[in-house]
Amino acid sequence: MRIRATVATVSGALALSALAVPVARADGSVSRVEVAKPYALNAAFSNVKVNNGKSIVAGTSGTLTVPITYTLTHGTDVDLAAEDFFTDVELYYGSSYGTSEAGLYGDDWAHCTAASPTVANCTQSIVIHPAQDLFTATAGKWKAYAYARALNGQDTGSDDYDVTKTGLVEKDGIAGPSVLRLAKLTVNASPEPVKKGKTITVTGRLARANWDGANYTGYGNQPVKLQFRKNGTSTYTTVKTIKTVANGDLKTTVTATADGFFRYLFAGTTTTAAVTAAPDFVDVK
Repeated sequence: MRIRATVATVSGALALSALAVPVARADGSVSRVEVAKPYALNAAFSNVKVNNGKSIVAGTSGTLTVPITYTLTHGTDVDLAAEDFFTDVELYYGSSYGTSEAGLYGDDWAHCTAASPTVANCTQSIVIHPAQDLFTATAGKWKAYAYARALNGQDTGSDDYDVTKTGLVEKDGIAGPSVLRLAKLTVNASPEPVKKGKTITVTGRLARANWDGANYTGYGNQPVKLQFRKNGTSTYTTVKTIKTVANGDLKTTVTATADGFFRYLFAGTTTTAAVTAAPDFVDVK
């Protein structure tokens, strides 16, 4: 059993990938010099798909289960059924896995089913607890890191552990999903009912998940479309585009022409998901 999805800068294969020893420098400082590595495991990753190819949109509570699938192609010398063989895909935020600012990984290793003697289809999942696992600064595009380890009977906790007798294959920089802050948007058109030709004031507010505080905060200076659908029709048309003020509030006016529904629509950004407000009906007399 693995640790629940969490922020981590070093996890998975990196913790087992090399044997290092302390070496004293001339200036008295101590560094660790790598002296042994696993051999290159005869395997390769392809078709890595996270969350069915969709963005991960997270609010501030509850849990999200993110499915991951991939293909593992391997030599006949690689025993995927061995008890000490494991493979995994982790998500991270940063330029590379080794220097990542945050990471997410699942409770269990991937489960692989043989499609042929040298090809396996692997599945796993990551359960995310937004209030604990996510940080606002890491909203945006994430990457994936895949690896497979074959310990070949070596006990990593033993004094006789020989890392060179274990196999490792890694693939970094795999295109991953966007991890986006859930947005909320409201709309209210008033007065209602209203006489034809009179002014309708349409207000609302755009807010988004703040993972650091487990709450929702206003999203300012963002373009939002005001749309209208005449009663009895099925198509919305854009009336105008306005911007939210600093605290996320929206306010504009239109002229009453016919019964219908008003709504606000936000297209989203690289850090925040798109959202459409539930429509508000106005009765025009």
